[in-house]
Amino acid sequence: MKITSFNPLIVTKDAEPVVKLFEELGFEKRHIKEGISLNNSEDIRMKDANGYHVDVTQGTGEWTMIRMNVDNLEEAIEFLEARGFHKARHEVANKTIDTGSSKFNIMVSAGGTIFAVSQHIKDND
Repeated sequence: MKITSFNPLIVTKDAEPVVKLFEELGFEKRHIKEGISLNNSEDIRMKDANGYHVDVTQGTGEWTMIRMNVDNLEEAIEFLEARGFHKARHEVANKTIDTGSSKFNIMVSAGGTIFAVSQHIKDND
């Protein structure tokens, strides 16, 4: 498994002020994905002049996780499960979310570390 990018993902009930804060810090909106997850959320990928990324998603809760993009999603899931992680959505544990430009699963460790592990289908920065 090769990690292709690694960045914070902020899930918030009100994404607008978070996006505005990062814009004030020099980040620009680069890519918007709509209709993702079980809650039909919108994800905004932002990037600054140094190449740093942050993703902001309007969701039903408030938490921060790490987005880890990989070249092989199934291999990444197996790697994490072998180290005690489990899929966050037990009711759809065997279902990988497919957004059209990526596919992903949310993985959680026993200690509460959360990874949004995804594999890009199309090249979006």
